[in-house]
Amino acid sequence: MPLYAPIQTLDRWLMQLERGAVIALTAGIAGIMMTQVVMRYFFSAPIFWAEEISVQLLVFVTLFGLSLLVQGGQLVSIDFLPAALPERARHALMTVLGAVLLALLLFLAVLGWEWVNRPEVRMELGATTQLPRWYNYAALPLAMACMAFHQFAAILRHARALLKGAAA
Repeated sequence: MPLYAPIQTLDRWLMQLERGAVIALTAGIAGIMMTQVVMRYFFSAPIFWAEEISVQLLVFVTLFGLSLLVQGGQLVSIDFLPAALPERARHALMTVLGAVLLALLLFLAVLGWEWVNRPEVRMELGATTQLPRWYNYAALPLAMACMAFHQFAAILRHARALLKGAAA
């Protein structure tokens, strides 16, 4: 597998980028909401856009947090069958299951992108900020594409382990 190492390196870089973004966005949510509380209760001057922006940031944090879970193989799963299998069979099963998840993630990314590009979605504006909402909605296909890449890298890891086991 000549592209194995670059793909795994890119997978780690993407994970670090996502982790940094999730940390920064979470800090942003906390900062906005703390400022909102201070402004509302101490100065009787609430920030009218704080809740809407915080919800939008929370969507990004949630979706890219899920992508981090995919990269780390930490999604909730029922793994008694793979755990009971011998190593080669486990890697074969995980490769097949990974391919199914990859297909689902790619389908959701394409479907999400088609939805975001619909004219009525492109024209939708936020209630308080009057900012376009499509950029927030675009987090869905973007996060699904990131998850798909992480899943592809995981499939390669299982396939490599499977091939190494066959060569031994």
